Amino acid sequence: MTDVTRRQTLSLAGAALLATGLPARSQQTGPIKIGFGMALTGGLASGGKAALLAYQIWAEEVNARGGLLGRKVELVNYDDQSNPATVPGIYSKLLDVDKVDIVISGYATVPTAAAMPVVMQKGKLFMSLFALAANDEFKYDRYFQLQPNGPNAKVEFSRGFFELASKLSPKPQTVALVGADAEFGVVAIEGARENAKKSGIKVVYDRSYPPNTQDFGSIVRAIKATSPDLLFIGSYPPDSAGMIRAIHEVGFSARMVGGGMIGLQFAALKQQLGPMLNNIVAYDLYVPEPTMDFPGVAPFLVKYRELAAKAGVDPLGIYIPPFAYAEMQILEQAITATKSLDDKKLADYMRVTKFSTIMGDIKFGDRGEWEKPRVLLVQYRGITGNDVEQFKLPGKQVILDPVAFKSGELVTPFEPIKR
Repeated sequence: MTDVTRRQTLSLAGAALLATGLPARSQQTGPIKIGFGMALTGGLASGGKAALLAYQIWAEEVNARGGLLGRKVELVNYDDQSNPATVPGIYSKLLDVDKVDIVISGYATVPTAAAMPVVMQKGKLFMSLFALAANDEFKYDRYFQLQPNGPNAKVEFSRGFFELASKLSPKPQTVALVGADAEFGVVAIEGARENAKKSGIKVVYDRSYPPNTQDFGSIVRAIKATSPDLLFIGSYPPDSAGMIRAIHEVGFSARMVGGGMIGLQFAALKQQLGPMLNNIVAYDLYVPEPTMDFPGVAPFLVKYRELAAKAGVDPLGIYIPPFAYAEMQILEQAITATKSLDDKKLADYMRVTKFSTIMGDIKFGDRGEWEKPRVLLVQYRGITGNDVEQFKLPGKQVILDPVAFKSGELVTPFEPIKR
């Protein structure tokens, strides 16, 4: 019997069972399917592969415990190629063809925003992995976000950068803003613009660049010509690396440089850039400082790193994987408590419940963001050579903000490596 014939036979058998009023076996004892698109190729692949491994660790563990609601868990995922144009089709297939029970987002803002219309049309619960203010416009009541931005995500993302700068003496007077012309970059720079105004810091450069930009030298030269005291960058991984290299090549200096640079958190870029990271001040979410030693995170990282070495994915796993695992802990707790896969019941429960995870206690607030923000501002210190192991140690990514997790003081100015 061919695969096509087998599928047709199974489909007819299922239809026959339904016609006789008996439930299809798969509806009762088949796996609980959790579906998502994920960047496994393209510019976001480093984060996407790391997130997928964390999901797989959770799925293996939960199945070893007997699954959820007495059923095994199955992950159904497709490569979104880091391309938002692929995302609506992926989620339509997951829901209409694969008939998944639960959908979650892929990694990052742009894929999440691209999936939202499909998910909302179907009335599905939607947990999002690191999407900046993606629900500010949709205001979807079944959306929940794992990035700890708080209820005012757009502003919170750059708040620490400008508040810290404002405390310098003398106070900085000017800032350059630059970011990718994509969902994340646009939102990050909008928030930075608001924070600059609130801090009384004049914007002397405010431009975006195309997402596929390769040469950042001309951009940095144009910024340098304005002589800003501060440089805030809203960038995705490939352009974060390109901007930092260009900053050193052009010889750009300022009192603070960094801001919203995605990618610096990944082992690959840490290793590539090495000492070029020193004194960069950038956003982060979790770093191995003593102030963030949450219960359960150390054992998770041990397991993740053992598997990551074999799978060839991010060997550090300190950015996305702990939050991806926490996301599935939340989903597991909600399904177990409600004894249901009903999207409304799950959303109603998640909206009012505090969850215990390896990333600490998490409670959701307005628009599915964290009730209380916990975005970190860190500064790279004492990076020598390109050994990735050094980033597992405290003191290499010093937390400057928020105060509750602070582990060191800001060092200024940022100076390029002398060539």
